[in-house]
Amino acid sequence: MRRLTASPGWGASPPSPPAVLETKKKKDRSLLISVSKDVFPLAQVFRISRGARTEAKVLTVSVQDNGVVGRGECVPYARYDETLESVTAEIEVLGDVEVDNKSLYDLLPAGAARNALDCALWDSRAKCADKRVWDLIPSLGAPGPVATAFTLSLDAPEKMEDQARENAFRPLLKTKLGGGEEDVARIEAVRRGAPEARIIVDANEGWTPDLYRALAPVLLRLGVEMVEQPLPASDDDMLSELDRVLPVCADESCHDRASLPSLRGKYDIVNIKIDKTGGLTEALALKMAALEEGYRVMVGCMVGSSLAMAPAMLVAQGVDYVDLDGPLLLAEDRAHPLRYDASVLHPPEAALWG
Repeated sequence: MRRLTASPGWGASPPSPPAVLETKKKKDRSLLISVSKDVFPLAQVFRISRGARTEAKVLTVSVQDNGVVGRGECVPYARYDETLESVTAEIEVLGDVEVDNKSLYDLLPAGAARNALDCALWDSRAKCADKRVWDLIPSLGAPGPVATAFTLSLDAPEKMEDQARENAFRPLLKTKLGGGEEDVARIEAVRRGAPEARIIVDANEGWTPDLYRALAPVLLRLGVEMVEQPLPASDDDMLSELDRVLPVCADESCHDRASLPSLRGKYDIVNIKIDKTGGLTEALALKMAALEEGYRVMVGCMVGSSLAMAPAMLVAQGVDYVDLDGPLLLAEDRAHPLRYDASVLHPPEAALWG
């Protein structure tokens, strides 16, 4: 049964009316799934090689199980042909079917829709059991604080130097790059602004093999530790032919466990994002599989609220790089937001998620 109802808005602006689905879970129980749009203004313009934005548009999925509400958030991403409307439609087409964390993986592909539902279902299960999510997953212990990278938006070198100087107290800076020789000037500017910080860079598919060969030795001399996705995912076979003196991290090339065979010989690190894996369940499985295959692991995020970061905190335990700074880029966040002590991120309160 499908109907429209009103639901609480948790974002910084009033959400649109949510589409509500009712799915039969057991004869005496029903599951209500609602989807709403939330918009969070950013503290400043955020630029990457593919464009700029001034706000984060997300979908909040709520799962109501006998009066107990669990929530999850996803960020539809145009790079993967996702829109707010298409992701909402993916959820709506489930119709009157049984949904739980296990069956969900047969019903939806990896991506934003499955992520929000998977995380909402985990939140609902924890609340129904009066436990935390990590108590329900035998392989997990209680999460501890993690230090996250802070992302510097792509800009002219002098402006990136200003960004770096303002955030020089942070231990790890992630610098967006755009392709071209000016990337060297950008990193030089960031290093001047933050001489003591560790630096990683994200090319967002903006480089060519020749540009990697030219830039990698220079970036290494400037103290850069690794580069995310230098080549387009569709053209990354060339990475196997390069002398990867600067370690390379797979982002757009790595979605879930099915991605791993195609990464061999090309990447040194994998970036796990729950919006790509399609939820916490697959993210945890991908982390285990990647480690078993000898990859180093980064846990990243789209630009979203604390609700989107909270499940990723569980995946981020003990990894090489954590990049869960989405809420630090917002002008406003959710109620009961994650707590950041500078760049140290603390586990979520139950009132937020899990």
